[in-house]
Amino acid sequence: MDKFVTRLKRGQPSTSSTIPPVASSIPSEVQRDTNPSNINFNYMKAVPANRRPTAEYDPNIRDEVRRYYIQKGPCQPMNHDFPKTQFGKKKKTMRQFHPGWFKGRHSKWLEYSISKDAAYCLCCYLFKNEHDVVEIWEMLLRKRRNEKDKNESRHRLGASIEVARFLLRLGLPFRGHDESTSSTNRGIFLELLQWYGAMDQEVGSIILQNAPKNEMMCCPKIQKDIVDACAKETIKAIIEDLDGDYFGILVDESKDISHKEQMALVLRYVDKKGEVIERFVGIVHVNDTSARSMKETIYSFLSDHSLSPSQIRGQGYDGASNMQGELNGLKSLILRDTPSAYSTHCFAHQLQLTLVALVKKNSDVDDFLCIVTNVLNIVGASYKRRDLLRQHQAAKLEELLISGEVHTGQGLNQERGLQRPGDTRWGSHYKTLQNFIDIFPSILYVLEFAACECPNYIDRLTAESLVDKIKGFDFVFMLYLMLEVLKKTNYLNCSLQKMDQDIVNAMGLLNTAKQELQMMRDRGWKSLLDDALSFCNKHEIFIPKMDANYIPGKSKRRALDVTYSHHFRVGIFYPVIDLLLQELNNRFDTVSTDLLLGMACLHPAKSFGNFDKKKVMRLAGYYPNEFDSNKLRDLSCQLDNFIGYVRGSDKRFFNMKGITDLAKVLVQSELHQTWPLVYLLIKLTLILPVATASVERAFSSMKYIKNELRNSMSDEFLNGCLVCYVEREIFATISNDAIIHHFQKMKSRRAQL
Repeated sequence: MDKFVTRLKRGQPSTSSTIPPVASSIPSEVQRDTNPSNINFNYMKAVPANRRPTAEYDPNIRDEVRRYYIQKGPCQPMNHDFPKTQFGKKKKTMRQFHPGWFKGRHSKWLEYSISKDAAYCLCCYLFKNEHDVVEIWEMLLRKRRNEKDKNESRHRLGASIEVARFLLRLGLPFRGHDESTSSTNRGIFLELLQWYGAMDQEVGSIILQNAPKNEMMCCPKIQKDIVDACAKETIKAIIEDLDGDYFGILVDESKDISHKEQMALVLRYVDKKGEVIERFVGIVHVNDTSARSMKETIYSFLSDHSLSPSQIRGQGYDGASNMQGELNGLKSLILRDTPSAYSTHCFAHQLQLTLVALVKKNSDVDDFLCIVTNVLNIVGASYKRRDLLRQHQAAKLEELLISGEVHTGQGLNQERGLQRPGDTRWGSHYKTLQNFIDIFPSILYVLEFAACECPNYIDRLTAESLVDKIKGFDFVFMLYLMLEVLKKTNYLNCSLQKMDQDIVNAMGLLNTAKQELQMMRDRGWKSLLDDALSFCNKHEIFIPKMDANYIPGKSKRRALDVTYSHHFRVGIFYPVIDLLLQELNNRFDTVSTDLLLGMACLHPAKSFGNFDKKKVMRLAGYYPNEFDSNKLRDLSCQLDNFIGYVRGSDKRFFNMKGITDLAKVLVQSELHQTWPLVYLLIKLTLILPVATASVERAFSSMKYIKNELRNSMSDEFLNGCLVCYVEREIFATISNDAIIHHFQKMKSRRAQL
């Protein structure tokens, strides 16, 4: 111990006037710089008889030493066998220290030294020669209690935040029917918090029943405040990632389970890595769905998060009139304020609307889809028929496995269902028709069962009629025709749902779909007819002679002057494809030709084979706020340098799939700083939205969070839950300290954290 402690000479007084120089008098365990945390308290004595007087410590660290001993508490050996000592000269008595003195009013300061068999006062040791010792002692004790209470409150709130994190990321409910302590249905939040306390004894000792009744940090208001703080910090992280740059907005509206109109807002921007990002930032209840009211709501939301509408460089909506109206639609109102905020009609919605228009204009397609819908209604009308459909599928699959027609393997032979097609559900018709072909025998079996066993006469008659219709060659031909037509656009439909899809790639995929439809019209007739004939032979469906006169329906008196081959080819095959091509051309003309041509010139395919400087410069002219006359001149020079470099020997610019990849490579190679204006133009191109898939996903999440059992959620609570659930990747990066800090600033609270 001598190397750690500088001993005083025997008989030397221990007053402050005789203290040696600081560097030599302060033991090594407490020598430190200006940071008190450098004191090594492990070597400080707990036994009062062995302690150094506080006056021997440097004045700069004396309060730290006092605080250490106060937090450690007095030395009180409870289980010691205290010896008896003889007292008195005349009348000698045997006395001993009683451990009961450690309790009661002496508990805070009374100490005992086993080696000296003597009692000490911790208060006198710490504040010897100080005035108002008791007052100082009480003040430090209060400070100690305050710090302890503050730490406990912080840990208590931290436990509630951890539980809220778990529930928010999974979209689970918080509240229960009865949250009293005796209830068995307290809700997931309280039950999970109790389990958390049981798993961690340190947490369990300060939460729920072990916490002050006015500071449990788990009441419904606290839960909502925690969720709100989590959501606000998540949005704050998104806004910081945007960093005041240009962005596009994706807006849509939908009703929730309680029939309240909700408007969802998604920001689309290019981050610092050159990646296209779409982030859901909130859902707002709107009483008035007019374009002007929605515009004010959007501007108010942007203002709340320090975003300026002047930074908007793209708008994406569905086909609703209040969004797309040319005169007073939402896009037009924003365009008046920000002329460079160009709007695009959601490509995926346009694909679906093209199909709807096709149905309305072609009676054969309309009749076919009507039959499919009626079949789905009959088959899915009862659970008994659904079970019958599954059982027949399983039996049929077993037969095919035994015969060797199908093989087993991971992901093969999955159970097929019949999804009801909808006018607004992307790709629903394609999946339905594909499954219809795969489980046709099972569908036919259930319809025949319903035609015989259904208790309702009208349902029996309907089922019998549907059996006759789907066993007709006309239905089979339309089934394969529509499946093949929808297959040509299904890849485009799936691609549009990707967040990083750019408009040039989308237009390229659209042109590819048009080319495939044209090829199908020119050379696909024979293969389509062969597929339909093969299906009929497999399922024993009557096939008319293709060179015979066509007879509509079952009447033999209504034979037409055209053959079956001519009717199906010229009367149905060609018109359906022509109508589809016409609708695709009509509906995808909302974006300016100059804009698209200029964007296409920046596409890196075939070593920037489509590059045209004039068209790119014309594209830059559509953004006058970003490219004035001086910057246009600089852009012209940068374009020459840029295209010469990327067409050179740098392999990083080879085999890129789109403008998105080009932006990433420019940032990774730090060449975006070499050609900042070129990169800015690429970024503006990427901001222009393609589809509202992110908004649709947000509405799907809304229906999951606010369901029939949680239909009374407040709008603020719904928004908080939805932001954390949809953007759980960002939410996972938010620290508890940030949430606690925001929680504390929300309002004046009893506990100061």
